[in-house]
Amino acid sequence: MNGEISQIVVEIGESDFSQEVLLSDKLVLVDFWADWCGPCKMLGPVIEELANEYKGVVKVVKINTDKNSSLSSKFQITSIPCLIFFKNGVAVRKIVGFKPKSDIKKIIESIL
Repeated sequence: MNGEISQIVVEIGESDFSQEVLLSDKLVLVDFWADWCGPCKMLGPVIEELANEYKGVVKVVKINTDKNSSLSSKFQITSIPCLIFFKNGVAVRKIVGFKPKSDIKKIIESIL
């Protein structure tokens, strides 16, 4: 992925986190990542595929932990990649580390 973000997966920061995640009427998948993180780069294409598959149902955003340290602290991000699922403004599930697409899909389906 190398810092490239698609039209579907939006990179957000502290200034638009509340609007994009907490106030969203959809399930939001937040991918906490960094440029230097190998597993994050491996997860990037998986996140893209999920964003395409769940377009209109699940909102997918990325947060660079190096650029948004206060959000990383707030959500206790100690290892990346870290996926946090938000429903109605509340963090309902957290996954740390690389997981296969099938595992992430099961979690999305269980929350939906």
